[in-house]
Amino acid sequence: MKERAQLIDDLCDLEWKMFVQVNNNGGKASCQNDEMFFKKMRMCQYDAWSTDMLVSYLADLLNADASGRNLPMEKYAWMMESTHPAEFEGIRASLPPVPAESLAIIAELVPIQVEWEAEVDKAYPYMRAGGRPLRKSQDSEWATSFETYMEGELKTFSTTTLQAYKEHVKAMQKEGLNFALIVAENTAKAYGFESLAAADEHARRRRARNTA
Repeated sequence: MKERAQLIDDLCDLEWKMFVQVNNNGGKASCQNDEMFFKKMRMCQYDAWSTDMLVSYLADLLNADASGRNLPMEKYAWMMESTHPAEFEGIRASLPPVPAESLAIIAELVPIQVEWEAEVDKAYPYMRAGGRPLRKSQDSEWATSFETYMEGELKTFSTTTLQAYKEHVKAMQKEGLNFALIVAENTAKAYGFESLAAADEHARRRRARNTA
């Protein structure tokens, strides 16, 4: 089996290859021109995953690539079911159906992830200000919530990957860990801060200066 670091590198390389091919209304998004930033942010996510999740999702990406599927494109398409429902109806038939077993796991995982995100938002409000809205009820044409983003992403995962995800989440719950907190800590350090608390304090001071 590959080392975790190599698994994560391979995942980032494959996702980037697909991500830059996603077509957006109005042309390429700015993030599609910044490979280093994209990979850094994805690494922050993957570092919180179990090795079983990494191995399984890498297989998902390789299988998708071999069959001509673009998983990031499918992810954004699924999000449109909530943010752009009329347009989504025009592309629904082009998306691979999500198995009932997968939908059941997604329905179990998403509320847990949303609550974890809410805990981090409450504990570190300055660092988290300006991010995605949290819940699907806050979706609009101009903003996609974390809940909708998570649902869209999970719908591109195989049932095997979702099972590994569920096992990891349940294990974290038993240990009293918060997946979102680990990702947020990783992100703060990726931006050069010593900790998430330090990043939140920096954001608080900057906000105070801007409102003085």
